[in-house]
Parts: sequence; C-alpha cells; structure tokens
Amino acid sequence: MNFHAAAPKIPPRILCIGMPVRDLTFRIQELPERGFKVNASHFEEISGGNALNAAIGIVRLGGRASICGPMGDARETSSRYIFDKLAHEGIDTRHIVHMPGLVTPISNIMIDPSGERTIVTFRDPELWKVRLPEADGLLEDCSAILTENRCAEFCTELCVEARRRGIPVIVDVDRTMSLREGLLTASSHLVFSSEALQSTAGVADDAEALRKIAKLTPSFLAGTRGAQGTLWLDEHQTLQRTPAFPVHTVDTLGAGDVFHGAFALAITEKQDLPDALRFASAAAALKCTRFGGAFAAPQRTEVEELLNHGHTTNPVPTNQ
Repeated sequence: MNFHAAAPKIPPRILCIGMPVRDLTFRIQELPERGFKVNASHFEEISGGNALNAAIGIVRLGGRASICGPMGDARETSSRYIFDKLAHEGIDTRHIVHMPGLVTPISNIMIDPSGERTIVTFRDPELWKVRLPEADGLLEDCSAILTENRCAEFCTELCVEARRRGIPVIVDVDRTMSLREGLLTASSHLVFSSEALQSTAGVADDAEALRKIAKLTPSFLAGTRGAQGTLWLDEHQTLQRTPAFPVHTVDTLGAGDVFHGAFALAITEKQDLPDALRFASAAAALKCTRFGGAFAAPQRTEVEELLNHGHTTNPVPTNQ
C-alpha cells in the first residue's frame, strides 16, 4: 500500500486531550540504589505528556494537531517553555486551559543504556478540576479525538458528544480502567498498554483480557506489548497480532504516545486496521532509535521507507 498517496490533501485535525508536562531527562548508566548518587552522561530539557507527545507525532506525520487540557499559571516558567516548544512544532494551543496559581506538571526522567526510562512526575491535584471549553468550539473541524484514560473525569462528556457526531475517539489506556468507566462506550478505539490491559480485566493474559473487555464495549480493542508487537481483536472477535519492527532501541520515552498519535492519524485517513497498526508500529519503532522523547518522532517519509522495506509481516490470527 502507498501510505503517502492515501493521505488526504487537507490534513485531518486531531484534538489531543491531556496534560502537557515539562520533562527533565538524564541519561545514566544504571539506576542509583536508595540513598546513593549517580552522574548523568547527558541532560536535556524537553516537553512531554501523552497528549503533547502524540500531537508532535501527528504533525511530524503530516496531520494537524490541537492540544486541549489544563496547564499551570500562564506566567509560570514551565508554561511559557512548553508553549514555545508547541509553537515551534506547529501545534494549535488555543484550547489549552491555564489555571491561575497552579503548577504545570513536571517530570524527572532517567534513561538507562537499554533505552528504558524511569519517571517521577508531579501533577498538581487541582489540575484535575479543569473545565474544558465548549464542545462546539473543540469539535469544529475535528476529525478525531485522542485522549488518555487518566483524563476521563474531565473529557468523557466531550467524548460522548464526539461519538454522537460520528467523530472517532481513540483512548490511550496506560493505567487501570474501571470496567464501569464511561470511556468504555464513549470511545471508538481503546488501545491499552499490556500492564493496563491485564490490571483492568483482572486477568494475567493479554488475549483473555481483550476478550473479557470486548463483552463490555463495542469499541475496537488492542493491547500494545513493546517489542512483542500488538494484539487486537478484528470485527469477528478473532485475535490478531501485528509484529513490532526490530530496531536498535536507545530511548523508549514517548514511543507509546507516538504510536497512539500515528494510529489516530491513520484512522482519520481511513487506513484499514492492519495498515493503521503497522503504520503506528513503524512510527514508534523509529522513535525508539533516537534520544529526545517525542521530539525524536519520525517524519512521514521515514515511516513509509520502513513500511516499504521493513521485515515484519502482515497481522496473522493467533491462538494465544
């Protein structure tokens, strides 16, 4: 398939809902023991957060992205820093809600030689009390919503309205979700991390967890498993597997978010599900080969090159 030709002439706009984060990243040889100190070989200050990372991935791949969610006081250093970064990437920030007197989330991120990251994040509890702008303004010219399930408290009502209008709602589920959660039915696509999938279903097996959750929602269901690829259920509820692209990993920070952004973009471009998942997997794999969080997300031509010359195969049914 020629993915470039499949992209529409007018790029779709995806509304990414979440909390932008100021990331302080350190490359280290190994995590320190309790009470010990280690020296970092490299330091970089970047912006992050699921929605922000996904938005960067979307724009790099040829889509348009708007970001919506709470941030701290507009005069705060972190807020100004993140706004500058978003503007440089061409991401629409007009729907961000500044909350006077509050602190924008901040993370300390340690990346070891394998590319794995260890993260400590502070999010001001008052940020969860945000009220989003009116739905008509948010959904105007909106091709899809991409949100994370931690934002359910302040975005579910908007997602319900989006589905009523026929707008896809893709949910990045990276923490345990209640089986009575409104986003289960206020979504069109639920993409879980393996850990969140198993903890949500209460089942220590990805395949069985998907089948259990499928009884509660009509949404498309998938579980991402890093280098092990992605498990998902097709329209016949048959389990399928999309292999990951084998790459030399140096930094996994933001890879999952780039995956979700690429997948959301592919859905708005009407790519079928197997192609959409391969597209997302290729984008995430390329990001893992570079340092810099989502700011190392690939351009579309790079993803197309990997798709055209990669070594993975099409998804195949699995009996797992």
